[in-house]
Amino acid sequence: MNRPRPTTKRATVHDVAAAAGVSRGTVSRVLNGGYVSPAARAAILAAIAEVGYVPNTAARNLVTQRSQAVGFIVLEPHSLFLEDPNIGAIMLGANAVLSTAEHQMVNLVVDSDRDTERVARYLSGGFVDGAVIVSARVHDPITRVVTDLKLPATFVGHPPDLAQEIPFVGVDNVGSAREITTRLAATGRRRIGMIAAALNRDSGADRLTGFRQGLGDRFDPRLVVEVPLYDYSCGVSGMQTLLERAPDLDGVFAASDVVAAGAIQTLREAGRTVPTDVGVVGFDDSAWARRTNPPLSTVHQPAKEIGARAADLVLRQISGAPVEPGGVLLPTPVVWRGSA
Repeated sequence: MNRPRPTTKRATVHDVAAAAGVSRGTVSRVLNGGYVSPAARAAILAAIAEVGYVPNTAARNLVTQRSQAVGFIVLEPHSLFLEDPNIGAIMLGANAVLSTAEHQMVNLVVDSDRDTERVARYLSGGFVDGAVIVSARVHDPITRVVTDLKLPATFVGHPPDLAQEIPFVGVDNVGSAREITTRLAATGRRRIGMIAAALNRDSGADRLTGFRQGLGDRFDPRLVVEVPLYDYSCGVSGMQTLLERAPDLDGVFAASDVVAAGAIQTLREAGRTVPTDVGVVGFDDSAWARRTNPPLSTVHQPAKEIGARAADLVLRQISGAPVEPGGVLLPTPVVWRGSA
């Protein structure tokens, strides 16, 4: 005859309090992040380990109306989310901060109108306490949803229509693009073009602005090829178009490192050497910059720090701490290697 297995009683806050010799309220303060004396905290943590107490997060969330989760929303194609090391580094930086704060990261990729509707419903359902948002476009529906919900959020980058009260973390794309373009021109290049990616995002549009400023009167709009994405294939096609328009081209600013890698491959196939025939520079200082041959001159974008700062700003909003309006711009030094 099969007998029922004896059940092991789940340890409770009362058990922890009894083992630690403190009140139940003191245990609750520790579990909810409140202040107690160092001695009491040490005793409670030891008691938790002794009795095997596991907090009932679901029940606590019902009481606090918090999910302990933050969305990491990427408004890019699924393939770019996997292939772009810049996005991956931003994600890792954000996750490190959220993990330390005992928050779960929820990855949400928006690649279609259907994705937009699904993510909008998810955010409206209260499944996350806040969001880090990457690659938002001008007039993006997700931006509007976040604004309407008053959801604690931080944007990576600064869409022009972003509400003033929503903070952002980014870099000075205009100034950085201007600086590296000026340096490329200083190497003696006379016909400099640009593969301008993602012009519907602030980063892409601002890098084109910086390129134009860096060349001044030498800027030729016919030497700008627009491509939709920061990806390798766009670098290939963009470089092919540039060579067709200007066979005498001797310099290229690619809007990102991965775009530059595609451009260098196309130049090689066309019989052009880098940097002897054509100098090439990129943007991001990602793994792609060290993978090209020769290694790529580029702008260093501190992607992990951007993600970490963005996550920290979201957590500050969730906790009710004051957050300065406007944005945080992190430094972006030029890293000069062998490609130019």
